[in-house]
Amino acid sequence: MKGITILGATGSIGLNTLEVIKQHQDKFKVIALTANRDVEGLNALCLEWLPRYAVMADAQAAEQLEQRLKRAQLPVQVLSGKDGLIKVASLPEIEIVMAAIVGGAGLVPTLAAAQAGKRILLANKEALVMSGQLLLATVFKHDAELLPIDSEHNAVFQCIPPSHFNTTYDHSRTQLKTPSALADSGISRILLTASGGPFRHYSYEQMQTVTPEQACAHPNWKMGPKISVDSATMMNKGLEVIEACWLFSAQPHQVEVLLHPQSIIHSLVEYIDGSVLAQLGNPDMRTPIAHALGWPERISSDVKRLNLAEIGQLQFELVDFKKFPCLQLAYDAMLAGGTTTTILNAANEIAVQAFLQKRLRFTDIHRVIETTLSHLTGRIVTQLDLILEEDTRAREFATEIVNQYSTTNYH
Repeated sequence: MKGITILGATGSIGLNTLEVIKQHQDKFKVIALTANRDVEGLNALCLEWLPRYAVMADAQAAEQLEQRLKRAQLPVQVLSGKDGLIKVASLPEIEIVMAAIVGGAGLVPTLAAAQAGKRILLANKEALVMSGQLLLATVFKHDAELLPIDSEHNAVFQCIPPSHFNTTYDHSRTQLKTPSALADSGISRILLTASGGPFRHYSYEQMQTVTPEQACAHPNWKMGPKISVDSATMMNKGLEVIEACWLFSAQPHQVEVLLHPQSIIHSLVEYIDGSVLAQLGNPDMRTPIAHALGWPERISSDVKRLNLAEIGQLQFELVDFKKFPCLQLAYDAMLAGGTTTTILNAANEIAVQAFLQKRLRFTDIHRVIETTLSHLTGRIVTQLDLILEEDTRAREFATEIVNQYSTTNYH
């Protein structure tokens, strides 16, 4: 039985992970669950799953949770803050860490899991966007495993040859080594599909007055507010382009984005002989979660079977980069290299938060990011403390830009 820590247990990925584990309680044991400030949600999960550890990122929330669990007489040790997250990501009895904390806050515990040689199920794309070189170097140095949970990257992982990762087997587990260049595996390009979000048919002018409620109403996926807004701006796809470059040793021009409103084909891999392999499935995050939990074996996910005849047709469109400028900003940041992607991610998080708080227009999100990138120059750094300094610097600058915008024009 494999011990598992779920970082971000009360979010959509965390809850879906528990749904999959519920079907395989003979294979996995939940050792630790974490959340940010959702005391009610984590308390309910502790009552159901009886983990050894529960961690709240917020210290005050941790105190509230501890009081509740004591009243329920549950033997759950409550921890808090960064130190608590690091501990449960690196416990000796843990084999698998689901890294599902949203945003830059997930970087430190994900690195801790890598340093401890864990199998990391990476749903937190910001960890690679902020610090791809450092995270991968840590994974390889400590013989950890890094399996993608984003549906698009998990699809690519399923479509590439195992030799692309120089997969080797030891007596206990499969370990992923440094990936080779795409061309060495006969791959010409990777195509990440995107639904286009709720505003695929909107003009840029129409998007100027959309509300957070509209932006969070994704047509296909059930996600948290931050990632839903990222999907609406297509920054989410931009972050995925950066993530794909790190995961699969690709150059930005080898990773393309294709609009596919049905979200049935999750990604495609084109080979130099003209073959194109695609992974298909209903839009349900339990599929990639089950794939990564069981890999290299297959385990059930309880996902609805795909019925192509019922769907009838699949559509594809090119992306309008003028309407979705955040996607172009992500490509540009990856090409610039260094901590430019760290700056991109930090500015985006500040802008999205301001939009969700109705302090910023939807169409001002990309302006905040673009202005931040134009004023702050990325650096080549591989130390965590310097990366976090860059992140802080970008957040402070982006906050200043947000404060300069009007907050009154909402409908």
